[in-house]
Amino acid sequence: MTVPMSPAVSEPVRIPADVDREDRVLAGLTARQLAILAVTGLVLYAVYAATRDLIPAAGFLVVATPVAVAAGLLALGSRDGVSLDRLVLAAVRQRMAPRVQVAAPEGVTAAPGWVTGRATRLDDAMTGAEPSALRLPAEAVTEAGVIDLGADGMTAVAVASTVNFGLQTPGEQEALVASFGRYLHSLTAPVQILIRAQRLDLSVQIAELRERAGGLPHPALEAAAREHADFLAHLAQQSDLLRRQVLLILREPLTSTPTSWTGRLPGGLARRVDDHAAGLRRAAETRLARRLGEAAALLSAAGIVITPLDASQATAVLAGACNLPTAGLAAADEVITTAPNYDEDEDQPTWLEPPATPDATTAGDEMWWAK
Repeated sequence: MTVPMSPAVSEPVRIPADVDREDRVLAGLTARQLAILAVTGLVLYAVYAATRDLIPAAGFLVVATPVAVAAGLLALGSRDGVSLDRLVLAAVRQRMAPRVQVAAPEGVTAAPGWVTGRATRLDDAMTGAEPSALRLPAEAVTEAGVIDLGADGMTAVAVASTVNFGLQTPGEQEALVASFGRYLHSLTAPVQILIRAQRLDLSVQIAELRERAGGLPHPALEAAAREHADFLAHLAQQSDLLRRQVLLILREPLTSTPTSWTGRLPGGLARRVDDHAAGLRRAAETRLARRLGEAAALLSAAGIVITPLDASQATAVLAGACNLPTAGLAAADEVITTAPNYDEDEDQPTWLEPPATPDATTAGDEMWWAK
């Protein structure tokens, strides 16, 4: 992008399109790259100074060369626009994070002893994978439908309508691309365009068609309604029906505030910090509303309608993103059992009696299958 010249400017000034690109400090390297290389060099020099009387220089080079090469790759390498040191740090965090997470805001309670005392092969394979509470990034949804991400800021979600690009004339296609390009050039904060596909359940519509078919004024209309219901039922049986939704997600970061340790501050100071954090969130929510209005105005020229989600709709989107297919899974109040284990010399399975003191997991006089 080139800024137009003014009488006070002798030559145009080029502004990089990637405004989030890190500044180059020295020799084309960023401060992060220089820090990695400098720390590695200092550590290697300190090790050499401490061991030069014990290890010859050739032996030290054999050990130091792989370390220097690895540091250079971490500092200078990248993949998909992300530096290798950040990728390695993310991999370490993922490896150290709990592998099994469950929705338990109140904390994960230990399993009863009569369950943990009978290990199976699956239990042996999952050794070390202790479950932990699942912490989602979304903390709350405001009345206006804005999602509170805590320290990561605030997010607004809107539904975007679609335009059939292939049915437009070449001139109309150029106009659509230009309208979308103007919106992209106006962005000053993070934006995500999410296209998600969900399974479509037509059972309610099919039942409604068949129920109302009898009340239609003409027999031909009734026959057509029933035929359409049968067609939809056949279509649902033959293939997986999907519906697609385009979501425009805007995020506004917050200025860093010490809200994580307000509980250790005196009462008055903690209240002032909380009030400051609430003010930052209100300001971010106001900026998100303004950005949604700007997006709706700019994209309307391309025939795209932007509809912000309210609190219930935003909550439904989050719940839909977290829900997993429940086919084959036990219900919340259903007793989970395993297949009976038949011994070679016995024709009957081995039974496990519940503990003498019944609790929430061993109510009544039920018998339990055991491995």
